Amino acid sequence: MDLLHLATSAASRAAAYLRSVERPADPARWGVKSARDFVTDVDRTAESIIREVLLQGEPGSAVIGEELGSDLHTEGLVWIVDPLDGTTNFLHGYPWYAVSLAAAVNGEFQAGVIVNVPRNEMVTATRGGGAWLGSRRLAVSTIDDPGFALIGTGYPFRDLARIDEYQDQFARVSGTASGLRRAGSAALDLVSVASGEFEAFWEQQLSAWDIAAGALIVREAGGIVTDFAGRDVGIEHSSVVAGSPAMHRWLLGVIRMEQ
Repeated sequence: MDLLHLATSAASRAAAYLRSVERPADPARWGVKSARDFVTDVDRTAESIIREVLLQGEPGSAVIGEELGSDLHTEGLVWIVDPLDGTTNFLHGYPWYAVSLAAAVNGEFQAGVIVNVPRNEMVTATRGGGAWLGSRRLAVSTIDDPGFALIGTGYPFRDLARIDEYQDQFARVSGTASGLRRAGSAALDLVSVASGEFEAFWEQQLSAWDIAAGALIVREAGGIVTDFAGRDVGIEHSSVVAGSPAMHRWLLGVIRMEQ
C-alpha cells in the first residue's frame, strides 16, 4: 500500500500537469522518435515530474521510463512509467490518453496506477488486493461467447513489417467477434478489459511501460495477460493477449490459428 500511495501521488501530479498544459498542436513542435511515433516536451516534463516524486519517496529505487530511457531490469524496486500513453491522441486533441505507472519488486508487479487524463479517472491495483476504480472493484466480463464480445486491439504503426500478419489476425478475430476497437492507448485498453468493457485485447508488440500497470490491473480483476506463446508477461517488451479466462483462451487460439 505504501508503493501504491507513492504511485498514485506521482501519477496524479503528472495527470494534473497534462490537463493544464497547452497542447502543442503545431507538428513543428513535435519530436519524431520514429515514423508515426512522436514525443514532445510535454511527455518529457510529465516523466520528470513522476521521477522526482518516486525518487524522493524511494531514493534507492530505479525508474524505467519511455522518454528519459533506462535499461530493463528486475532487481529490487523498479518503477515502470509511461508518462503519456496515447501521445498521438493528445497531440490531435483526441480525448483518450493516460498516465501509466507500476511498481515491481524483484520482477513481481506489486502496485499499478492508470489515470485516464481527460476523464480524470484513476484505476489502481495491488498484488492480491484487487483492481479498483474509486470505491468500485473491477471485474472482467462474464461474456464467454465470442459472438457477443467486443475486442480491443492495437495495430503496428512504427514498423509495418508485420502488417500482413496483423491483417490476417484482424480478419480472423473480426469474423467471429461482435466488434473491434482501436482507440490508441494500450494502457486504457487494458483498463477496458479489467472493467469488462472489452472481453479481450491483443497487440503484436508493446513496450514494458505500455503493459506493466495494465497487466497487474487485469490480473487483479480476474483476467489473464500473456504473450502470443501463452507465457505470463512481466517487465519486458512483448506481444500481448489479455482477457477474461474464457475470452483469453479463445483469442489466443485465434491469434495462433488453433481455432
